[in-house]
Amino acid sequence: MKKALALPAKDLPDGRKVSAQEQIRQEVTISGLRGRGGAGFSCGLKWSFVDRKSGKPIYLICNADESEPGTFKDRQIIYKDPHQLLEGMMISCFANDVHLAYIYIRGEMPDGARLLLRALAEARAKNFLGKNILGRGYDLEIYVHRGAGAYICGEETGLIESLEGKRAYPRIKPPYFPALFGLYLCPTIVNNVETLAAVKHIIQMGGSEYAKLGTPNNTGTRMVCLSGHVKKPGYYEVEVGKATIGELIFHENFGGGLREGRKLLAVIPGGASAKIFKAGDKFKLKRKAADGQTATVEVDMLDLPYDFDTLQQAGSMSGSGAIIVMDDSTDIVAALANIADFYAHESCGQCTPCREGSLWMAKALRRLTHGHGREQDAEYLLDIAQNIQGRTICAFGEACAWPVLSFVNKFRAEFESRGAADEAKNKGAGPAQGMRIAASPGE
Repeated sequence: MKKALALPAKDLPDGRKVSAQEQIRQEVTISGLRGRGGAGFSCGLKWSFVDRKSGKPIYLICNADESEPGTFKDRQIIYKDPHQLLEGMMISCFANDVHLAYIYIRGEMPDGARLLLRALAEARAKNFLGKNILGRGYDLEIYVHRGAGAYICGEETGLIESLEGKRAYPRIKPPYFPALFGLYLCPTIVNNVETLAAVKHIIQMGGSEYAKLGTPNNTGTRMVCLSGHVKKPGYYEVEVGKATIGELIFHENFGGGLREGRKLLAVIPGGASAKIFKAGDKFKLKRKAADGQTATVEVDMLDLPYDFDTLQQAGSMSGSGAIIVMDDSTDIVAALANIADFYAHESCGQCTPCREGSLWMAKALRRLTHGHGREQDAEYLLDIAQNIQGRTICAFGEACAWPVLSFVNKFRAEFESRGAADEAKNKGAGPAQGMRIAASPGE
């Protein structure tokens, strides 16, 4: 922070001056830092969209509403080193002419909120917050705002609505891009905890040096949350793209392998909303050869580098950095039912396809896991999911549809055999009491 505030304006050969704030923004752009919250969007590019000419105040919000199932990295930064986050926020605020910032933290993290409040008090006592910070004429205040435990508040415009005291209905984009019309309809930057914490290190070591970590277009380090059927679940910091999915699961420095006597069944690579990979999946990916030419290579799922671009090419995403490992003891139908129940509960209800569709899928899967499924339920689930994705205001539609699409497509035989067995068992018995609500709309 001291280094950022002390940066002098730089004179260019054409006579133009580059302010300290602009130099910091350039360093973040040079670093190649991409958002660690889910979308993997360029942080420097996001900052460049901010309207700096409107005359309105610019706000910065730290999205600490960590809600994606399987994700637990941001809370570790808050619990173990809150000042790393605060310093990253302070530098980001200074770089973007922000004088008022908020940390929106998930309601289920009361200890995290208390730690942040204590860290803010410590920073204020050392004159890193408040008026005339370190005598440099820069003022900044940061406030902690606790959410009420709604997944939808992880979506940036839903978060902004909640912060304004309203129901967390995501806004339509365009026109309500936060960089133009965010908090109180003023230009607003919304960044994830891990993203903002990285800014401190970028300024400390320089954007070019930071960009040497990781791989091209997937720079720096990121924290990976490893859970499920591994011997050593936990959170691990790795250079982006330098470790494969297989290494993260089986290497002794990471997951340490599966439980004894078990075989790998599937992997969710980026939180519950990411499309699932099945053990043995092969992908044809484009790679640059030594001569600079692009070639197509076949890569096994376990050999996929854990980065943004490769997983996207493979049809999924690294998302929030949450890897969920399932071995062959997993009931794949029950696993999807659990995910679908979560998304049906967390839909904000603003968009009809999501509000109704997520519930229909959860009900159909409840039938399948309670002995009243039908063979046609696999096709029924796919039909609903296909009519949700791309038809909602925010990405929640995709979040609830993609697991269903990928689970059913990858494991269709399991869903159909479960439904067929239930039909055979219940033949002539009539609809089960308490299960009628789960029937398809035409019944």
